[in-house]
Amino acid sequence: MGGRVVVVGSFNVDHVWRCQALPQPGETVSGAYATGPGGKGFNQAIAAQRAGASTSFLCALGEDAGAQLARSLAEADGLDLRDRRSHAPTGSAGIYVDAQGRNSIVIGPGANDDLDPEWIADSATLLASASVVLAQLEVPASTVLAALRAARDGGATTVLNPAPANVACDAQLLALADVLTPNETEFAALARVHLSETFQADAVESLPGAQLHALCRALLPAGSVVLTLGAAGSFVSHAPDRAHGDDAPWYRVPAERVATVDTTGAGDAFNGALAASWATRAQAFAEHVRFAGRFAALSTESHGAAAAMPRRAEVEARFPG
Repeated sequence: MGGRVVVVGSFNVDHVWRCQALPQPGETVSGAYATGPGGKGFNQAIAAQRAGASTSFLCALGEDAGAQLARSLAEADGLDLRDRRSHAPTGSAGIYVDAQGRNSIVIGPGANDDLDPEWIADSATLLASASVVLAQLEVPASTVLAALRAARDGGATTVLNPAPANVACDAQLLALADVLTPNETEFAALARVHLSETFQADAVESLPGAQLHALCRALLPAGSVVLTLGAAGSFVSHAPDRAHGDDAPWYRVPAERVATVDTTGAGDAFNGALAASWATRAQAFAEHVRFAGRFAALSTESHGAAAAMPRRAEVEARFPG
């Protein structure tokens, strides 16, 4: 197919501390420090590019070393980065990773908050010409709304990753998503706000498939929901008349076995790879999900976020067939 992916979202400079256990309130722990590129938008854009799609990334950057890092890394990967210049510092994140690869993250949005709908409007032609437009919620919701509307107007498939979970995702945004990709925490938050259903995030994967499907249909009646479940793989739910080549209206895709060292950015790896596969390969939706899961699994065998994204050839070599 050879279609283009456009990612709208955040860039952050990640400051990462690796420690035996995540610090508890009031506790000080020792850890090894590293820094590198991140931000959900940039992670997903790099993932889409490395997964084989020609990818453009719309973001906002400051006038500082972080911005220079973003531009140089994008150029090295062949990523088409288009940024709104901001007087605020480039976004940043403090990430703590424990010995099991689990993480806790604090984000300083900085320039990301200056990615505004008016600037996005200038990219309407690019958005409308894309095969897939992918967005998250680390930039203003009004900007995401404008981007998804422009994408819909041009006939692009819209993928909304409703992350992070503590950011409100309103009904207008949901209505513009052809595909919604929450993790367990995000799904529990969406169900609480939009469906008045309350359950713990760690209980999501054990819910019966028929119940999960019903919840997904209530949440996104006209689209597909891909619920990522970490080591439990993913759950897919389609609208009755939009199964995208799949035989079943809902199903689970198991996770691949890998030697995980760092889960930072794994969800972003999944989203970028899903968008890339959709844009570049004509196949059943389940195959796109399977590839995205493999791509995300392989990303957890390396440290970092954007830097840990594998390339399509590596994924295909590791998981043939």
